[in-house]
Amino acid sequence: MAVIRTQPERAGKRSDEWFHDPDMYGFVRRAFAKSMGLDDADLARPIIGIAQTQSDLNNCNNNFRELAEYVKRGVWQAGGTPLEFPTISLGELFMRPTTMLYRNLMAMDTEEMIRAHPLDGVVLLGNCDKTTPAQLMGAASADVPSIMLTGGPHLSGRFRGESLGACSDCRRFWAEYRAGTIDEDAMRELEDGINRSDGHCTVMGTASTMAAMAEALGLAVPGTAAIPAPDARRLRLAEAAGRQVVETVRRGIRPTDVLTPRAFENAIRLMMALGGSTNAVIHLTAIAGRCGIQLPLDLFDRISRETPLLTNLRPSGQFHMEQLFDAGGVPAVMKELARGGLLHLSEPTISGRTIGEQLAGVPGLGESAASGSGWSGPERIVFSLERPLQPQGGIAILRGNLAPDGAVIKQSAVSRHLLRHRGQAVVFSSSSDLAARIDDPALEVSEDSVLVLQNAGPKGAPGMPEAGGLPIPKKLLAAGVRDMLRISDARMSGTGYGAVVLHVAPEAAVGGPLGLVRTGDWIELDVGGRVLNLEVSEEELARRRADWRPPESLQQTRGYARLYVDHVMQADRGADFDFLVAQ
Repeated sequence: MAVIRTQPERAGKRSDEWFHDPDMYGFVRRAFAKSMGLDDADLARPIIGIAQTQSDLNNCNNNFRELAEYVKRGVWQAGGTPLEFPTISLGELFMRPTTMLYRNLMAMDTEEMIRAHPLDGVVLLGNCDKTTPAQLMGAASADVPSIMLTGGPHLSGRFRGESLGACSDCRRFWAEYRAGTIDEDAMRELEDGINRSDGHCTVMGTASTMAAMAEALGLAVPGTAAIPAPDARRLRLAEAAGRQVVETVRRGIRPTDVLTPRAFENAIRLMMALGGSTNAVIHLTAIAGRCGIQLPLDLFDRISRETPLLTNLRPSGQFHMEQLFDAGGVPAVMKELARGGLLHLSEPTISGRTIGEQLAGVPGLGESAASGSGWSGPERIVFSLERPLQPQGGIAILRGNLAPDGAVIKQSAVSRHLLRHRGQAVVFSSSSDLAARIDDPALEVSEDSVLVLQNAGPKGAPGMPEAGGLPIPKKLLAAGVRDMLRISDARMSGTGYGAVVLHVAPEAAVGGPLGLVRTGDWIELDVGGRVLNLEVSEEELARRRADWRPPESLQQTRGYARLYVDHVMQADRGADFDFLVAQ
């Protein structure tokens, strides 16, 4: 296989011409491989790379040392030779200014590590919000047989008898603390119990959503998305993934064989039924772009209108990933979508079977906890198409003169009274301006106001941080307000909720209409009508546009930040680099 002899040229693979003598290259490879204890039998097997993103700075991926060992066991069992290698790891909680700034860098790292090494196949170990999409982007570009293996959600938290989901409850309790309804002792108690194990957030945030997307795309072993990180069944499926990747190599199945336009439609359909993260719109668009597939925002909206919300998961519902796992996991939701004819069942997967074949053995939803999947104890988690939680999917796409290229809102998590709203803008020119003034008692703001954050998009921040869930002013929290309309060109954590309009495109920093909004302007939102309008005349906007100047954040002088600002595309294009999109 790859290590014992010179690897055949693949599309996009680099040659070994620098060595001038391929036979000598094979000799040197074997010699150095044998210094690591590998023998001729090892080198004759398929060489399987394990892309390791474990990091002591990334709590989500903290169980990957053990997980990798089980992947290796599976690879050995199936007749392959596993070789672990490191890549960048992006931990949400500790990185500044935002992991999204580095998603494309990690995708490049993953792609180049796969390209540069003589690997026949790869298992991608990812879990935290940006690690999974970055690895999928890199694998799609490298196009070597690959399987995505996520590390699973952490255990639900506990606080005074209540089951908690980080980090939806992080935000809820922090708002209550700011409002003065709970004290510092309670907050310290929460710190000790809200996140009880390794793994990603246990609500349907970005990490959970992207793990589910990997299943829907056909790039993961079915059932892996929802298994809690500490559960032994995740170790057994890691071993199964190791066995499967060897078979995937033998069958010659590459990511681009699986990542078809209809596979992405399946993923979008599942995202809507799950009430998945708004961030998945950007990530799926970027992954598709690596395959030369366009996912216009209107496609997301059409599928959302056709697909009801079926899963009762936070932040749109009540329960957590543990309960989804008990109810049958992602396959249970896909089975129900398939029953209604809402999935393309003939799409291939890395197993060599179609989506339909993989779902054939999955039990359908039961009418009671004793009669099939969909239930966790006495609670129904997955609802039927005939009796959905909401008639449309979790995400809606908005357009209007404030967002000519589109904006995103998680309609399933919006307070009902704000689905249609008209209010006056209170504008913040940057995240630092927001931090300085949001709790100022003199700030002129009411619960009917529209909080607007500018210059927090891909170029403007730079990096498009999770700043879109603007905090409600402290004086309004104290008065009992818990949701109000907020608009920005930023992102929001998938664990977030509320009347939050995100990803406004084009962003303020490149001259988009969002940058022309002034405090006091009237803004209209109609989620049902998919409308987001700024009630300012074209003549006045033209005058403001003539006076507009780009923010200083665009003047990056060196390093990766300059590369990022110079080449990142807008949110509706997936915020990938323009030179990485397949032509």
